[in-house]
Amino acid sequence: MVALQDGKPVYVLDDGREVAHDAAATVATISRLNGEAKAHREAKEAIEAKYKPFEGIESADDARKALELAKNIKDGDLIQAGKVQEIKDAAAASAKQAVADATRAAEAREKALAEQNAKLTSDLNNHIIGGSFASSKFIAEKMIIPPDIAQKVFGDRFKVDGGKLVPLNPDGTPIFSATDHGNHASFEEALQVMINQYPNKDMLLKGSGASGSGAGQSAQNTGGKASVTRAQWDAMPQGDRMAHSKAGGLVSD
Repeated sequence: MVALQDGKPVYVLDDGREVAHDAAATVATISRLNGEAKAHREAKEAIEAKYKPFEGIESADDARKALELAKNIKDGDLIQAGKVQEIKDAAAASAKQAVADATRAAEAREKALAEQNAKLTSDLNNHIIGGSFASSKFIAEKMIIPPDIAQKVFGDRFKVDGGKLVPLNPDGTPIFSATDHGNHASFEEALQVMINQYPNKDMLLKGSGASGSGAGQSAQNTGGKASVTRAQWDAMPQGDRMAHSKAGGLVSD
């Protein structure tokens, strides 16, 4: 069973620290970050639209000098086409630089928020899936392997969509409940479906009672450890061998 702290599940980090996970707060943070990213994007688009008429301006200093020159010149002096063009060029350069600076700043803020949002979303999804394995009654009562090994074997058959756990068939389509029609199967129901489809399910279950030619010994008569024949071991994929070994499984000749 998952340990609780203030009503929240406790997770063990890679460095051994235990932390209580507040899923509701994490979801709220993700929603806030999405709103901030949208606001920054809209502000960037507003700035680009505002300075669009001044494209081509490169230097704010040149623009200020040109504006000061325009204030001081006398009526009739603008007949010099070169001076007129100089003012236009300076103003355009200034506006262009302002747009470029504002765009880069907005893009940097939007990228940072998107990365933070993606990290929080990934962490939340991992906690939801990992917590389901850790608190599974079926794994605790029926399976030989511990929750973390079960997650390594079946974890990629679950995804999180809109904060809800969705179990998947091998072809990637959702697994629907056989009793709650029209809805996705619960974690426990889906896990049992996956194990029943697993070629070597007998080595995962306590007291599976496998018998007959080619069947491994049950966990009840091997000291609580699953056993497979040498032929079954040779036919197993590398990942299944690893899971069997980590669970303390036996190989009999």
